[in-house]
Amino acid sequence: MIDRLVAGRRQPGSTELGPGDDAAVVRCPDGRTVISTDMLVQGRHFRLDWSSPHDVGRKAIAQNATDIEAMGARPTAFVVGFGAPADTAAADAAALADGMWDEAARLGAGVVGGDLVQADSWVVSVTVLGELAGRTPVLRSGARPGAVVAVAGGLGRSAAGYRLWERGVAGSENFDELRRRHLVPEPPYGQGAAAADAGAQAMTDVSDGLIADLGHLAAASKVTVEVSTAALAADQQALAAAATALGADAWTWVLGGGEDHALVATFPGAVPAGWRAIGRVADGPARVLVDGAPWDGDAGWQSYQS
Repeated sequence: MIDRLVAGRRQPGSTELGPGDDAAVVRCPDGRTVISTDMLVQGRHFRLDWSSPHDVGRKAIAQNATDIEAMGARPTAFVVGFGAPADTAAADAAALADGMWDEAARLGAGVVGGDLVQADSWVVSVTVLGELAGRTPVLRSGARPGAVVAVAGGLGRSAAGYRLWERGVAGSENFDELRRRHLVPEPPYGQGAAAADAGAQAMTDVSDGLIADLGHLAAASKVTVEVSTAALAADQQALAAAATALGADAWTWVLGGGEDHALVATFPGAVPAGWRAIGRVADGPARVLVDGAPWDGDAGWQSYQS
């Protein structure tokens, strides 16, 4: 099975030794390695009656890659642990691996190793390595009063797609795209390094929800973050039809929906191409304000239970 999963894969130049030995060898020209890890558990983070194995593979890589992007670094290599029941079809395991490799290829990275174990349900654990290429890592704690808050990537798409799946709503082609975005996020790859190069003070990815993740940034930086709904109108409008069909408020998805894996950062001046200003940083207690007031809706995403 392992031979089938790794045969014919092309590693990037940063990989000196890929799968097949006791460990992999990955170059780190900068002398520093950025590392993160995350897990997906069947029934908690994905559903195989909604997602194909290929979708799960892509999502596993994407959500780990954005943690590296949020540090101002570039993902270079992934190590994967996969647990599944003994009766899992070999073709499904291969499709999962194909999805991982397809997503890693979008980053110019490779899957350099991993492990297979028997488990009661699917569990996918991914560790990602990244390089800073001489940059200073962008932390959550660097935001300063007067800075511009900006986002790269769309907001609320995954949360809207989840509700469409949950309610069994198909509808228009736009609805199909939202449903798809819940299964496979579309992070703004490359924008983390671009933000670092443009002088980003603080940055994080939007995995829990915009308000929740800005709350983490505000707490780490000890500042007030102010967000403008006028600056987020395009996101709300993109979700308006789905919200009407579901009898929901699109702002709940834009401000509180997670798993879009967009990036949000603060800049001391103009924001780089690919980013859009959505607010500012102010003096004050660690908090997030929406149009000058606390947000009274859901602040963040909770993974589904079944």
